[in-house]
Amino acid sequence: MFPKLFEYSWLVIHTYGFLLAVAFIAGLSISARAARLQQVDPAKIYDLGLYIAISALVGSKALLLVTELGYYLDHPKEIFSLATLRSGGVYYGGFILAVIVGVTLAKRHKLPVWKVADASAPGIALGQSIGRLGCFAAGCCYGRPTASVFGVTFTNPYSHETVGVPLGVPLHPVQIYESLASLILFAILWQALKRKRFDGQIFILYLSLYSCTRYVIEFFRGDMERGFVLGGLLSTSQLISLLLIIIAAVLFFILKRPDAKPVGVKTH
Repeated sequence: MFPKLFEYSWLVIHTYGFLLAVAFIAGLSISARAARLQQVDPAKIYDLGLYIAISALVGSKALLLVTELGYYLDHPKEIFSLATLRSGGVYYGGFILAVIVGVTLAKRHKLPVWKVADASAPGIALGQSIGRLGCFAAGCCYGRPTASVFGVTFTNPYSHETVGVPLGVPLHPVQIYESLASLILFAILWQALKRKRFDGQIFILYLSLYSCTRYVIEFFRGDMERGFVLGGLLSTSQLISLLLIIIAAVLFFILKRPDAKPVGVKTH
């Protein structure tokens, strides 16, 4: 669609990379603001941000390698190819590793883990909304062919060469679907943050709503690099979505207290 934001001689700024950076900055800023509402030092959130960003990038690449293990075992040199390095990877891999790293560092620095998780959730959703626009610009994470009025046709040969998106074929703009869904999710989480009844509630809400959204959107995805399980019945992301919904339900019953009152949220 619009894979290169700027190009002059040897200097190329890719739209995906630029929007990914914007997504990180915007998400981190929102998370820091959410932390302040809960009497958590925003500076601590900024301190965690760099480690979480790096772990998210590593985790997304790692899950990509796992889902396409057969291909990379047959073509080991492709692991370090330009195409693999440019690939955004699999979101859930980055999310899971980022959560592990975030929880570990929060405990190490004696931060309230569930408050930090709640503060992070709206920022994650906003970051996803912006990041998926980058996917749309690059052409990655593309949708299935469609004859509907929503179909979008990619025509840039560079996009086809780098991410494999089909050219000249109307496709479901699943990147836009997820971007809009994530933006709505951000609004829901931000409002819920001001009325939460127990620590961990906003993070659980994010897990539940995003997992349901991702499960449905996967049906409209057309790229095959997502991996499939159970004989092709589910994509890797759909399986993880189902597991996260179960985890969210378990966390809800563990963390929710019958006599819970709004906890530590400033509304001014």
